Amino acid sequence: MTNKHEKVETNVGLFFIFTILAISIGGLVEITPLFFQKETTQPVDNLRPYTALEMEGRDIYIRESCNVCHSQMIRPFRAETERYGHYSVAGEHVWEHPFLWGSKRTGPDLARVGGRYSDAWHRAHLLDPRSVVPESNMPSFKWLDENVLDGELTAKKLTTFNFLTRNRSHKDEQGNAIPLYSAQDIASAKTEVKGKTEMDALIAYLQSLGHALK
Repeated sequence: MTNKHEKVETNVGLFFIFTILAISIGGLVEITPLFFQKETTQPVDNLRPYTALEMEGRDIYIRESCNVCHSQMIRPFRAETERYGHYSVAGEHVWEHPFLWGSKRTGPDLARVGGRYSDAWHRAHLLDPRSVVPESNMPSFKWLDENVLDGELTAKKLTTFNFLTRNRSHKDEQGNAIPLYSAQDIASAKTEVKGKTEMDALIAYLQSLGHALK
C-alpha cells in the first residue's frame, strides 16, 4: 500500500519544493514579528552614539580582527552573567553596522568591558598582553601606539551612520527621528581625532562597550 508521504519522499524535486516552503513559512513566523517589536528595533534608554574617537577605534577593532577572537554577546545563562555581567539585549545593538556579536571566544567576551579596567591597563595589555595577563595568548599590537590618526574620513563615517540608523534613532516629541550625529558633531569630527594615536582610539572604543546596560 502506498504511503501518503511516498510521493513526496521519492520525488527529489517535489521534496525540495516542500522543504523550501516549510522553511519559508517557519522563517516568516519567527522573524517577521521582530521587525515590529520595540525591544528589537529601538535603542535602550541609556544608549548613546559613539564619539568620533570611539568610532575610529571601532574601525580599528574590526581592521585588526579583534571580533574574530572576542565576542560581544553575553548569553542569558548564569555562567555567563556571573562572569561578564548583564546579558546582551537587542536594543544595545540597533545602531551597529556591522554588528560585532562574534561567535568564538579565544579571548573573553567584551560586551561589558567598558570601565572594568583603566586606560593604562588597556594600554599595557595591548602593548604586552602577558605583562598583565600571564596566561594570555593574545598578540601584541605595538604599532597602534605609533600610528597617528588624521581624521580625514571621520566625518564621512558619522554621516554614513546617520544614514544607516535613520529609522532606528531616538524620537522627538512629534515622533520624528533624531539623527545620531548633529551637523556640529560631523563638522568637529576631524578635529576631535586628529593627532590621536590608533591606540587612543581603540582604548576609547573598548571603554565605551556596555555603557548602556551594566
